[in-house]
Amino acid sequence: MIRTLLDTLRTLLSVPHDNPRLLQAQYVALSRQLPLMYLILLLNMWALAITHLPTAPFWLTLVIPLLMTVICVLRARIWLRSARRLPADAQILASLRRTNQLVPFIAGAFTSWSLALYPYGDSYSQSQVAFFMGITVIVCIFCMMHLRPAALTTTLVVNVAFVIFFASTHNPAFIATAVNVLLVSLAMLIVLQHHYRDFTRLVNVQAQTEQLSNENLRLANQDSLTGLPNRRQFFTTLERAMSQAIAREKRLAVGILDLDGFKPVNDLYGHSVGDKILVMVGRRLLQLAGATVHVARLGGDEFALVLEDDLSDEELQAFGKILCEQLHVEFLLVDVPIQIGATLGIATFPQGATSAIQLFEYADYALYQGKRHNPGSMCLFSASHREQLHHDAITEQALRRAVLDKEFFVLFQPILESCSRETVAFEALARWNSPELGLVSPARFIPIAERIGLINRLTLPLLRQALDMARAWPEGIRLSFNLSVHDCGSHDSVQSIIDVINASGFNPAYLDLEITETVVMQDIPQVQWAIGQFRTLGCGISLDDFGTGYSSLSQLHALALTKLKIDRRFVTDIHVNPASYKIVKSLVALSLDMELECVIEGVETEDELKALRSLGCTQVQGFFFSRPVAFADTLAWLAQAEARRGQWDAEQMLNSA
Repeated sequence: MIRTLLDTLRTLLSVPHDNPRLLQAQYVALSRQLPLMYLILLLNMWALAITHLPTAPFWLTLVIPLLMTVICVLRARIWLRSARRLPADAQILASLRRTNQLVPFIAGAFTSWSLALYPYGDSYSQSQVAFFMGITVIVCIFCMMHLRPAALTTTLVVNVAFVIFFASTHNPAFIATAVNVLLVSLAMLIVLQHHYRDFTRLVNVQAQTEQLSNENLRLANQDSLTGLPNRRQFFTTLERAMSQAIAREKRLAVGILDLDGFKPVNDLYGHSVGDKILVMVGRRLLQLAGATVHVARLGGDEFALVLEDDLSDEELQAFGKILCEQLHVEFLLVDVPIQIGATLGIATFPQGATSAIQLFEYADYALYQGKRHNPGSMCLFSASHREQLHHDAITEQALRRAVLDKEFFVLFQPILESCSRETVAFEALARWNSPELGLVSPARFIPIAERIGLINRLTLPLLRQALDMARAWPEGIRLSFNLSVHDCGSHDSVQSIIDVINASGFNPAYLDLEITETVVMQDIPQVQWAIGQFRTLGCGISLDDFGTGYSSLSQLHALALTKLKIDRRFVTDIHVNPASYKIVKSLVALSLDMELECVIEGVETEDELKALRSLGCTQVQGFFFSRPVAFADTLAWLAQAEARRGQWDAEQMLNSA
């Protein structure tokens, strides 16, 4: 029991050391209040000393007050200096403990001094001593109430001495005063305890609120999957880095990275594996990033970097190459290693961009160009990109203002049997004659239309045109028409296309709808459903640009395809390029194994045609036979087909002879 009481008393009279926020709050409060306490204490002390000058000894009225004044002034200066800045937690704890240790000595000194003056005065002077002790100690207690041990110690030292001393005077007035001071002290201790408890609770609540706020801020600026900064934090970092780059006249670079082939992996192995890959990508990026390279995840499989080092173009190229190579290294997550790639676009300040937003947009454009022309590598935004971006902006605005039915039209390129030279189909190709820009290349406007989401608005009027014209062809001539990623992306889009086909009067059995591997990889279940709807209608489905994407054989088998179209990049110089020859040979064999027709695009020379025929390719198209022509020319082409085929057969016989 006694031990418990001693432990409780020790706790009450000790400075708590396990709550840094409470110590900081106590320190701040005391730094404001203790100088005021010392000022009041000194004023009251000198008032008492001066009234006793005629009667009390010199050493008691001047020497001791001067000594205590020096001590109080030094302590007040220390606390005034402390109010200017908050020291470290260890220094705060040491300062509070030192204050707590000095309190009994200072309180005891003032108490002893004031009681020592009591015998040298008359009844009024003695009353002043009592008043000095009673009132001054109240001020001290209130000034130190945020440091409970010091306030309790002061109360005990002063009031115990006060009550005992004045109760022993046998003077009824002083005895009543002692009792009154005792009651006031008890009430003050109760108030002190409640106040300190509320003060402690308030500090703890503020600490918890701040901790919660910091956690919310962290979550608001952190990607929950990878732990990297998110898009919001990335732009905050970019703005700060841009401000510093401007102030220091240094170079700044921003990189945007997009994973290649991630979606097929995600679809094949599931989102859990995809999430693990994203986490591992984040770790690899952090390993490559130094203190001046900030990595963030923008969303999906897109990451971003802020490079604050003053790197040259050559150093950026080297960094980008290493980064892309590292992300091409296999990820060991399942039974078989998983391999993806990454394309990186980088823009620089001040050579490339002039603001943070422009820097980000230019890096994004560099990424877009890299994905289009050289995926799996790094693309640095250049002056030619800026010029192209300017042209794209002009094209985009003209495209948004275009009257689709009047400005857009279709041309047709024949597809032939490689051996008989018989025309079996025409591919409809979109063209744009802008009143502002003139004839605009499809290579220029189609990517922009896809990027800004206008491509599906072109599909229906162009499909309507093509079907209306194709009805004039002889029976059996097929029409091939390209669909974009947006055309297969929703039930409404698919139904709109079906409605146009049904209303056209053209036999759907002779219509081939072409989709790319990019379309397939966007949303395999949705594309599978769309293909099923088109196949139910009777249409054929061609997979365009086959061999350039990331689709797997299992995914292709899951689609009701009827035809594969091998991209022209594998055909150019196939007769002198062994690698292209082997690739096309494999793709042709694959189409045969899958019981699909195969069309070879981009045939431009006789030598290329011969090489393709030797591989067993049956259907071909390209400039060697015909450039895209207007509808009227297709009728003339078909009318002349018999004579042209006879001429080719004669040439073939002559060549073989």
